[in-house]
Amino acid sequence: MAAVSTTHEDAIENRRKRVFVGALPPDFLRIAVTPKQQQEAADQQAAIALHHQYVNGSFVQNSVGRLNITVAQAKLAKNYGLTRMDPYVKLRVGHCIYETQTDTSGGRNPHWNKVVQCLLPQGVNMIYIEIYDECSFTVDELIAWAHIPIPPTVMNGETIEDWYPLCGKQGDDKEGTINLVLSYVSGPRAVNQCLYGPGSVAPPVMMVPSTTPTVFGMPQFASVPVFTQLAPPPGNENVYNFQQIEEMFPNLDKEVIKSVYEANNGDRDATVNSLLQISSG
Repeated sequence: MAAVSTTHEDAIENRRKRVFVGALPPDFLRIAVTPKQQQEAADQQAAIALHHQYVNGSFVQNSVGRLNITVAQAKLAKNYGLTRMDPYVKLRVGHCIYETQTDTSGGRNPHWNKVVQCLLPQGVNMIYIEIYDECSFTVDELIAWAHIPIPPTVMNGETIEDWYPLCGKQGDDKEGTINLVLSYVSGPRAVNQCLYGPGSVAPPVMMVPSTTPTVFGMPQFASVPVFTQLAPPPGNENVYNFQQIEEMFPNLDKEVIKSVYEANNGDRDATVNSLLQISSG
């Protein structure tokens, strides 16, 4: 029995050596990138590409001035959930969305004091507000919303501070109020200061509102950047470059490659640089 036991132990030891001895695989200790992470990285690179389109494109040329919005605070009608809510605000001006920081445990009386400087396109006279409760393990919950007309006095150069009613589960104009400070500066100089001057902020991601309303009646902001609708798919003249890029990144999803390629307007080198950042992330 002792001889049999020794043989059995030797066999186990040999298996261990086969497992732990030898060349390590190329991807040893590398964290696998999931398709979701690839898509998030692609969205980030798409947003960077959009930044350049935003600054150099017709959107800036179509802007008439700079709208300054201070999202100060809110008084909400109800705290939804078992703990104090963590509210934050999304606001849309034209096709651009801006977001405040989250007021952790802000509950029914959140404070943000977030100053947003945004370009105001011709014909835009409304501000769309959404307040969300940030959730850790589920989708953030939409608490309240409002459609706020830009007061004509603001467009004439006055600064207006006011409380605006919010809609929500409690009903129209019954979900509480939000405190905003609005001011406006017209002209090309104001546009340039918004982009490059002191206190300027990076352009937001351009988004389009979904045509499907929520159960509360307000259109949600779709997660499709404008340029993915405006940019055509790779044409025949670009097929060769596109196929080359696909061959260079066989481990990336083709839809991710396509979205980054379109975001860079078919620029091969820019696309490769963006995909290198994604694949190395």
